[in-house]
Amino acid sequence: MDMVSRSLRAAFLLLAVCLPIATAAADYPAPKQGVFVAKDFRFSTGESLPEIKLGYVTVGDPSGEPVLILHGTYGSAASMLSPAFAGELFGPGQALDASKYFIILPDSLGVGQSSKPSDGLRAKFPRYNYEDLVEAQYRLVTEGLGLRHLRLVLGNSMGGMHGWLWGVKYPGFMDAIVPMASQPTEMSSRNWMMRRMIIDAVRNDPEWKGGDYSTQPTAFRVANVFFGIATSGGTLAYQQMAPTREAADKLLDGRLKAPFDADANDFLYQWDASRDYNPAPRLGSIKAAVLAINSADDERNPPETGVMERELKRLPNAKLLLIPASAETRGHGTTGMAKFWAKDLAAWLPTVPRRPAGAE
Repeated sequence: MDMVSRSLRAAFLLLAVCLPIATAAADYPAPKQGVFVAKDFRFSTGESLPEIKLGYVTVGDPSGEPVLILHGTYGSAASMLSPAFAGELFGPGQALDASKYFIILPDSLGVGQSSKPSDGLRAKFPRYNYEDLVEAQYRLVTEGLGLRHLRLVLGNSMGGMHGWLWGVKYPGFMDAIVPMASQPTEMSSRNWMMRRMIIDAVRNDPEWKGGDYSTQPTAFRVANVFFGIATSGGTLAYQQMAPTREAADKLLDGRLKAPFDADANDFLYQWDASRDYNPAPRLGSIKAAVLAINSADDERNPPETGVMERELKRLPNAKLLLIPASAETRGHGTTGMAKFWAKDLAAWLPTVPRRPAGAE
């Protein structure tokens, strides 16, 4: 299919394209919003829907080298446009300068402008997993945007795990992968146990009513705060922020009172989607160069297990950037602040060879 045909096909498949969205950034082009409709989407469970919507945001001109950026659990494309992330990456001379790169930020299936249980199906929505989320992203990139190759796939937390799956599912599709705050191994240990607790908090709440609630169940609000404190934030940072019981109570009370407008079914599905994540058996199929970025104080992916070093030895072109813990880092949340790794990305990416589209 030639470029003109691909562009026309993409145009017909887009429900909405290039709608400007609000942004606080002044140093890079205004983000544009779109919604792609994927027909006859089949899930790993065997279920299917006649169509699903995939919301997304782009930054930069489509003629630039395409870069796919993937958000964390219960985040969205918009959550990646913060000054701490986009403001450190997309501006002139920065690592992903939007005058050179075409930056694509999808809303994961289940959040944002993408199809999700709260659209109407509630608990009858197909029980998706990470493989399904990545398949939806691939269809957006290939069918919706007409792209045959990516310069880079970069993801944070859940998006980092998606990055590993991109590498094993579509090994010839990208030059480079930067999976952050993640590991390329089976969901397990504290990471899964804490997720189970937050999932069970919803399922075991009598107010959930099997997903057919009339008002939002209350248990998952407290569970969300508990999960956030237990698995993100950084030990040294918390000690600095809350060095006394009084300060700790004030911090906790503030989080419990913070606005929380999540839908319980959407919330449950997003966390449950990680249940069978495990790219490890296929890790050797990755052909892209890999720069894995984790923080030394990551509560969900603790470096002392040696898991990352062990798995990276299986890849011929992979390296690990481990951000040292400090009072400035935020544990699992550290990689959401690009200042800790943007210069390393800027130095590394130009060294990665460009593979031709369709190369295997």
